Amino acid sequence: MRDLEKYFKKLQNRLNGLDRQRDKEEYLKIVQENAKDIRENVLQYLMVRRTRSNIIKYYSKDFKKQNLKFPDVDDPNPILYHFDEDLDKIFDKTVELIVKEFNYARYTPLLYLKEDFKISQPEELAQRNMGRFMKILLLKRLESSFFAFKKSVGRFIRSYERFLAEYKRGNVYVSKKHINKIFELLENDNEEEIQKLIDEEKAYRYPSKDFEPEFIQLLEKDLKMLVKIRDMWKGIEKDPKLDKFIKLLSEDKILKKNKLLVFTESKETAEYLEGKLSPVFANTVLCVSSASGEGTRNKVIENFDARARHPKDDYRILVSTEILSEGVNLHRSNAVINYDIPWNPTRMMQRVGRINRVDSKFDKIYTYNFFPAGPINENIGLKEAAEAKIRAFIEMLGNDARLLTDEEIKSHDLFVRLTSKKVLTGEDEEDDPELRYLTYLREIRDNNVDLFEKIKRMPKKARTAREYAEDYNSVLTFFRKGKSRKIFQTNGEDTVEEVDFFKAAEILEADPNTKREKSDAKFYKHLEANKKEFDAVFIDAGEEIRHSGGSGNEARLIKVLRAIERAPEFTDDDEDYIHEVLQLLKDGALPKATIKKLVKETKGEINPLKILAKVKSGIAPEFFQKTFVRGAADISGPKEVILSEYLIKGK
Repeated sequence: MRDLEKYFKKLQNRLNGLDRQRDKEEYLKIVQENAKDIRENVLQYLMVRRTRSNIIKYYSKDFKKQNLKFPDVDDPNPILYHFDEDLDKIFDKTVELIVKEFNYARYTPLLYLKEDFKISQPEELAQRNMGRFMKILLLKRLESSFFAFKKSVGRFIRSYERFLAEYKRGNVYVSKKHINKIFELLENDNEEEIQKLIDEEKAYRYPSKDFEPEFIQLLEKDLKMLVKIRDMWKGIEKDPKLDKFIKLLSEDKILKKNKLLVFTESKETAEYLEGKLSPVFANTVLCVSSASGEGTRNKVIENFDARARHPKDDYRILVSTEILSEGVNLHRSNAVINYDIPWNPTRMMQRVGRINRVDSKFDKIYTYNFFPAGPINENIGLKEAAEAKIRAFIEMLGNDARLLTDEEIKSHDLFVRLTSKKVLTGEDEEDDPELRYLTYLREIRDNNVDLFEKIKRMPKKARTAREYAEDYNSVLTFFRKGKSRKIFQTNGEDTVEEVDFFKAAEILEADPNTKREKSDAKFYKHLEANKKEFDAVFIDAGEEIRHSGGSGNEARLIKVLRAIERAPEFTDDDEDYIHEVLQLLKDGALPKATIKKLVKETKGEINPLKILAKVKSGIAPEFFQKTFVRGAADISGPKEVILSEYLIKGK
């Protein structure tokens, strides 16, 4: 059984000694390799992922038979809103202050401790990340709505004022134990709860004298800057983004008549939109966020889920935060409006996924994305203006832009991706090899029954040989132990590597007319190398089972069962039964009285079938209820060679 802690530690060790900025290319390369490793060796056993395009490609016959279809996805519509020159200057100046001049010192206090109190490297990284997250939060609020931004600036000012007052009393409070919770709340847009945690006096206390003089100077500088930003926006009451939205809702032929989903990352923007839109659209606007209760969720289902038992039409426009981006059907609507820039293309796909359902009544679904485009300029096109604004955001952020997009992305690529149909449907992703092979096998099952039966009944230890386009000989071997399956391949005669199913299938795939070659003595040498590698995986797990019996009757019964587990007269079902009894013993799931009785009844018996009969009659069926589903991690059972192919270097 794989030691996951050891596995992930090994992946982490690959990054040790690399600096994310100094060694950027190497760091990203290893991160991508680790992600692929995790996907192939862990996630594929825990989750099933299917994109819309792959489902259509490989299940087209089933769709036709059941009269199902996905609605067509229209190209995303970019909605560009403009500022006048004065407002644009305020907007751009605010971005510059947030990104380049604000220090976020209140949120990174441990970076300013004196030399004698220096923190560890992980703590320093956490502090720097906190500053980056707060920067991104302010920038997102500014782009989301001026209303939400002003609220955030007000909270920042109050937090700084309280922090400075406490500092002057000689105290600095740091909420170390809540740092991970804070990151989680940042992801869920719960800024108020973040502030509450940060300001808690239950946090760890440092004396002010432990900090460098620079700290108080930066705190006061930050506060002055926040006040400056607040004053810049104090007289701004106009909202060109909202005006553009109301005009769009009133004039667009799709948005005028259908139910609509409006997504924003800010709870305050969602509440603001509900308040502004409801009077205009006959109070048919519903807001849902992390603050909403079960009653609101029921309203969402009744009004927007096509599968609702008791559908209603009280609401036409649903304004939601990320809380509804996954796991909810909203396909009584056919239009998604991203009121904020959907910086992360994956989230945009998830949002559209709420309405992209095979049982939708709509033939087409639509997406609208809002982008700021600055003042109208006859010399600059609308698209170019929006691209320039996004590019300014990302390039000003530098490495921190990854916190916006969740990936390394070039600024000039983002607008293109956010207006791409392929991103919405997942068509820009790679083909799904698992579905391809499953479809291939299903075709054999449905159309060539004899061949499928032959495959099912193929004897264990089956082997073949053929020429292969490599400059060395190798053997690919498929092993099984319980629910665990492993595939190993020798690389020449020196090394062995584990390969995943998809690579193995690619190697094994051959034309029906391929000539079968003869195996030679070297085949067995390669096979033995693969066996040793497979055995090494289970050494620790095997010992765990062998030694878990302790002493006394439990150990005696394990010894009896181990002696007969591979009896030639046993069927596969008999062997599985013995293995499940051993698993019950390992888990301590059998009563001592039952074990004692079985030891007594099997004492001196040497016939495996009679021992099996006594064990079956002595253990009640209900004891197996816990193990009737054997997980992918269950390795009870003999080690078996299922098949091998000898790959002979081409002549």
